[in-house]
Amino acid sequence: MVDIDAPTFERLVAAALDELPEPLADALDNVMVRIRTGRRTGSLLGKYEGIPLTEREDYGGWGQAPMPDQVTIYRLPICAICSTEDEVVEQVRITVIHELAHHFGIDDHRLDELGWA
Repeated sequence: MVDIDAPTFERLVAAALDELPEPLADALDNVMVRIRTGRRTGSLLGKYEGIPLTEREDYGGWGQAPMPDQVTIYRLPICAICSTEDEVVEQVRITVIHELAHHFGIDDHRLDELGWA
């Protein structure tokens, strides 16, 4: 386990978001990314909650937008599976990409095929 404090972990998540290719970053629509401590024993590294872009219907304009999708990244479970800070950096990147992929309609099976599961 690597102990990464909350402010440092937040910077790692921000850096992972900054690394997204511009076309993907521009296509993020109505998404909130948050960081939670999580339980030390939990195995969930991240979670996507929302309606993927591939399943959204035209929501009719102003005032009709769905609630923002939420991507949650769990700090302690990620730190618990990593042995070095470099591993934390890489796992944060993988987790951010994995969860944002769900926003674009990519399921876990396809992410596994692509090596992002």
